[in-house]
Amino acid sequence: MTEPTEVLDCRGQRCPLPVIALARRLPQLPVGAVLRVLADDPAAAVDIPAWCRMRDQDFLAPHPDPPAYDVRRRH
Repeated sequence: MTEPTEVLDCRGQRCPLPVIALARRLPQLPVGAVLRVLADDPAAAVDIPAWCRMRDQDFLAPHPDPPAYDVRRRH
């Protein structure tokens, strides 16, 4: 498993705030960096992978406890 470069805590935020935070932070990280988004909104399980597909970024893995999602900056 890839260790995250940074952790973005979006717990307690509702859709679409975790995806907006991801979209703002990821471009500030170097290419290849892994951002772990902590998000307990059930919509994040769908929204974050969908955002990765639309933006051509790598969705690496979900984590169940606490709910988290790893995204690698591709470009």
